[in-house]
Amino acid sequence: MTSRIKVFLADDHVCVRDGIKALINEQPDMDVIAEAEDGASAISLCKKLHPDVIVLDISMPGMNGVKVASQLKQVSPRSRTLILTIHDSTAYLRQMLEAGAAGYLVKRATTEELIHAIRSVAKGGTYIDPMLAEKLAAPLRKKGADRDAKIADSELSEREEEVLRLTAQGYSSKEIAEQLNVGRKSVETYKLRAMEKLGLESRTEIVRHAVARGWLHDI
Repeated sequence: MTSRIKVFLADDHVCVRDGIKALINEQPDMDVIAEAEDGASAISLCKKLHPDVIVLDISMPGMNGVKVASQLKQVSPRSRTLILTIHDSTAYLRQMLEAGAAGYLVKRATTEELIHAIRSVAKGGTYIDPMLAEKLAAPLRKKGADRDAKIADSELSEREEEVLRLTAQGYSSKEIAEQLNVGRKSVETYKLRAMEKLGLESRTEIVRHAVARGWLHDI
């Protein structure tokens, strides 16, 4: 029997949490196990509970969302953080990706999109709000780099591409090493080589490349 997805909610608006909780608890494969109204409480509870997915708002009292997401990654590294926010901005998206978020969804999304996003990040995918994903990949396309990137992809070894894909999905080097049964230093080497070949300098650029290549679609 497939285990149910354990979801943690962090949002300072009770009505928002109540609505999302009701929606999630109606699903046959997921449950809300706890909730918090501020970043410090979210970090403390997730350190103990280790949920599968943390649905996190950016704007909460006490700590900014970037700091919360970064600390959640440290205290519960196997949890996957999905940002659910009003901020329709690639600047916020880039910050959250660099902080280790596995997904980013704007609150205008439909209930179906939210459930799909939770399932996607729970099974190891990266989910980005479709409109923001397009904006993120646009600079690559505008520069006519699509063709060049495809050529560059062919220069990657199978292992380099595998490591890059997993990095784009939000896995740490340690987690990738465990999945591929290789040393952490080897993972770092593969990632560095791939980034050098493609001219990438950050996780945001890795995700942008992955979006443009279609690596993250329908995960």
